[in-house]
Amino acid sequence: MSFKSLNIKGRLRPLHEPLVMGILNVTPDSFYEKSRKQTEQEIDDRIATILEEGGEIVDLGGCSTRPDAAEISAEEEMRRLVPALQLLQAHYPDVAVSLDTFRADVAQRAVEEYGVAIINDISGGMDERMFETVAQLQTPYVLMHIRGTYRTMQQHTDYSDMMEEIMLYFAEKLRVLRLMGVNDIILDPGFGFSKTVDQNYELMRSLPEFALFELPLLVGVSRKSMIYKFLDSTPDETLNATTALHAYALLNGADILRVHDVRAAVEVVKIINKLKTK
Repeated sequence: MSFKSLNIKGRLRPLHEPLVMGILNVTPDSFYEKSRKQTEQEIDDRIATILEEGGEIVDLGGCSTRPDAAEISAEEEMRRLVPALQLLQAHYPDVAVSLDTFRADVAQRAVEEYGVAIINDISGGMDERMFETVAQLQTPYVLMHIRGTYRTMQQHTDYSDMMEEIMLYFAEKLRVLRLMGVNDIILDPGFGFSKTVDQNYELMRSLPEFALFELPLLVGVSRKSMIYKFLDSTPDETLNATTALHAYALLNGADILRVHDVRAAVEVVKIINKLKTK
């Protein structure tokens, strides 16, 4: 088994114990209503909660990428992000911040002006400047699988062989990123993006296949529609099922969990680690 690690802000973080990434949305329209934080106090409280509950990364997003989300400009995205970035920089300078953005200009400003540590791009490099920007910044980069854009992705679920296509997608984009000099790459299979409910579960069953790339694997299924549509429930009612999927993901190769409920995810990590310890 290969040794996996990440260089986060100049510090090498081994991944023999998985990381929990807590979601901080400074958006008015993210799919899970309770994740939306608007005021400075709400943002500060959320950061404190993520850290107190054991999260090691804060994943900050200023642009909702659900299919029916309103389209906003890069200027509006940055306007939403700046208060949280300033607060993180001033009060939590040692915390690893991951920026959930598909815009190269936003990524560059956030890294250079506010010390963001990781770029989490749901678009797989849709912005033609993203790969070169990440190469220049030398930050870890989350490469996610998607077809089309976040607005059209659910029109692109007609795979002849979904796993084969996903593996080829990653192989080609990794080739380009490595040629450009990007060293730290995290793979995200893209749960909920360009996939039906059944395809999401096929993807979950296939997680061990990603070990082929010998790269950190991020799983983001927290409270998503693959759960609440399947169970005929709502995002508010999906913590238990989310936890079940987190346990399965950890047993099948996940290195990072991107979550709304940090304490529950940290507890799952601890339990799975205990079970694996002889």
